Amino acid sequence: MTFFITQRRYLYISLSILSLCLAVTITPARASVEVSTNPIFNASTSPNQLEEGRNLYRSGQFTEAVKVWQTAAQQYHTQGDRLNEALSLSYLSLAQQELNQWTVASQSIEQSVKLLQTLSPPADAIVWAQILNTRGNLQLHTGKAEVALESWQQAQKFYEQAGDQMGNLGSQINQAQALQSLGFYRRSKQQLEALTQKLSAMPDSEVKVSGLRSLGLALQMIGDSGKSQQILEQSLAAANKIGATPHLSSILLNLGKTAVDLQDPDAALDYFEQAQKITANPGDQLQARLALFKLFIDYDKLELAAPLAPQIQQQLAELPTSHTSLYAAINFVATLNRLENPQQIVPLKDLGQLMAVTVKSAQQLQDTQAEAYALHQWGKLYSRTQQLAQSQELAQKSLNIARQLEAEDIIAQSAWQVGKLYKQQGDRPKAIKAYSEAVKALKALRSDLVAINPDVQFSFRESVEPVYRELVGLLLDEQPTQTELMQARELIESLQIAELDNFFREACLDRAKQIDQVDPTATVVYPIILPDRLAVILSKTGQPLRYYVTHKSQAEIEHTLDKLLVGFNPVSDSKERDRVSQQIYDWLIRPAEADQAFKDTKTLVFVLDGHLRNIPMAALYDGKQYLIEKYAVALSPGMQLIAARSLQQNHIDAIVGGISESRSGFSALPAVESEVRQISKTVPSSMLLNQQFTGQALADRVKSSSADVVHLATHGQFSSRLEDTFLLTWDGEVNVRELSELLKNRGNEPSKAIELLVLSACDTATGDDRAVLGLAGLAVKSGARSTIATLWPVKDKAAAMLMTRFYDQLRQPNITKAEALRQAQINLIRQTDFVDPFFWSAFVLVGSWQ
Repeated sequence: MTFFITQRRYLYISLSILSLCLAVTITPARASVEVSTNPIFNASTSPNQLEEGRNLYRSGQFTEAVKVWQTAAQQYHTQGDRLNEALSLSYLSLAQQELNQWTVASQSIEQSVKLLQTLSPPADAIVWAQILNTRGNLQLHTGKAEVALESWQQAQKFYEQAGDQMGNLGSQINQAQALQSLGFYRRSKQQLEALTQKLSAMPDSEVKVSGLRSLGLALQMIGDSGKSQQILEQSLAAANKIGATPHLSSILLNLGKTAVDLQDPDAALDYFEQAQKITANPGDQLQARLALFKLFIDYDKLELAAPLAPQIQQQLAELPTSHTSLYAAINFVATLNRLENPQQIVPLKDLGQLMAVTVKSAQQLQDTQAEAYALHQWGKLYSRTQQLAQSQELAQKSLNIARQLEAEDIIAQSAWQVGKLYKQQGDRPKAIKAYSEAVKALKALRSDLVAINPDVQFSFRESVEPVYRELVGLLLDEQPTQTELMQARELIESLQIAELDNFFREACLDRAKQIDQVDPTATVVYPIILPDRLAVILSKTGQPLRYYVTHKSQAEIEHTLDKLLVGFNPVSDSKERDRVSQQIYDWLIRPAEADQAFKDTKTLVFVLDGHLRNIPMAALYDGKQYLIEKYAVALSPGMQLIAARSLQQNHIDAIVGGISESRSGFSALPAVESEVRQISKTVPSSMLLNQQFTGQALADRVKSSSADVVHLATHGQFSSRLEDTFLLTWDGEVNVRELSELLKNRGNEPSKAIELLVLSACDTATGDDRAVLGLAGLAVKSGARSTIATLWPVKDKAAAMLMTRFYDQLRQPNITKAEALRQAQINLIRQTDFVDPFFWSAFVLVGSWQ
């Protein structure tokens, strides 16, 4: 059985490494932490309490573990046993972190560290290592990646002193995680690669198996799913070889999740089935069955999901109540709640009963977060049967608990649910208020490294994007006021940023700021595709916002956009293309032109939405002219860009690199050599061609040079998948995160930022309406103030011609980058054989147009 259906992507705000030493649970995974099996006990005190706490922790009963370790800490304090008191407090902090009790977790670990510092003689190295490891985990979660890195570096030294190989490896994997959180992707990757070599060279053992598994999960977290799969397979082979059976189901489950990430459902199916067969542990069996169930639901294979449902229900009934079993029940219902009609698999009455039991169990365990999640899912079940009063009551209860916990992920979901119910009742003001709270919570999640449990199905496409869009729709109902237009505009920008964060799996625009003085000769155009209309907001410095609306269904709008995209193929009917192009021009531009809204406008800056991102705005046709013949055109992921300074035309200094020969399975680009050489003659440049154009050479050149332009003519691809977004160098592919780090390699001073990054032979993934995110993401992450790239592969001779003319124009006095590109495009239209939009309109400018 093969699926061949595109897999949904989840919002991985909270991917991290599971414990090296603990059984895999479905709690929000964090850094590699451990509960030692060899604590130091005072001879006069029974070790039973610490042992009992460890057993409870491993079985997911974190609330009970907290109670036991609190008692242990108090008893050791009474006995004056500071060492074991410190160890108990460290364990306590771990359990409190699992329950998202961050304030008390911080107090526990700091108290533990203070106690260790007072000991004479000093505490054993292994105790220091474990406690610093726990502290680093907490620091990373609370956004203090720099101090987390220091804690884990100290922990590593103590593990080395103690000769603890497992702990040493774990702390190094954690350091790589912290480096990645700080934006040091190349350093993180180097550290992980060094660890891979170390682990691969080790004889097969449980340490090697666990280390490779954690390393695989770290690689998965930073978006390198292919490498993650390789490492996890090594871990599996070693586990099989030494008969490390307890590790097998965990490794197989993680391999399955990596296969899902790589959009290989057949492999995922195989791994999940193996994991289910191989384990005798009921909890692990349930996890495997749930993973299978989700896979079938995701790929719309309901006939395969249905037989699993009663098995899962039976297992849930038989498992002892714990944090793990609560989340398993919630995940099961959350998966079904994503279906249009879950009743075809399980009666809604049974699902409601399961959530009622889960809420009660969560209250008994004092697991308020699980209670809030369960109430939310329960409320969604009631809304399906139009029992709106009950649904609203449960959603409100969930929201109230989430507010007390400051759990932004639950606030976002429950406030959205409350807003939808008010919207159904026709109460627009209350709906807007609830939606606004949901959006505020989603924004707060941006910088939270470990906020959301991916196992509760927090999908960007399903749970984030619609919240923004539905609120925009509410604000733009009827005749929106200036305040409502400003809110809608801000929301569309926030959605763009949220999509970029989702793409990079991290908050990537934290340092962005509003441009101080927006160009008075530019008009910003925000087209917004809503289910029943195409809304357009226009923003111009010093003027009220303008609003235009075309009432068409989303399906019709997207169908028309797709037709135009197909029409750009040179073999298509040019008359039909012009007709469709004119239709879109009439939606986006004509009403504002008729209204004199573009008076004194030289540049149109588009903040594009959905399918519109793949359309070159420059090629929109009014029946006589292309848009580029009237205005310079730029794209922006939002106006929250770093303030730009104009290029000093007489002082352009460039790094020009490229590959003209066939390399790594990519075809030759013969005209690249002449493009690189011609540009090097036009502007002062240092050149890297073919063999010289390696990743390291480019990194060195960027770091040592004061060049303000980086021009790269080589194969590359932009995709909505981070893993599929790369640039080709002579010695391999550089992914978008590494490239962005490489380009920022001159420090963070604005004066050193690259003014212009040009990627003249790149491609965007066909038919992927979020592929341009890769381009926008690179433009933002690299720190380059402007980026020029292509929406599709362009004949290299046309590209060389256009880029040469662009640099000729750029050297003219008082010309903006957008105007230089416009003049180069007009030159191709009017003075060459490359008059067809296919050849010139693919070139887009993202970022600062000045």
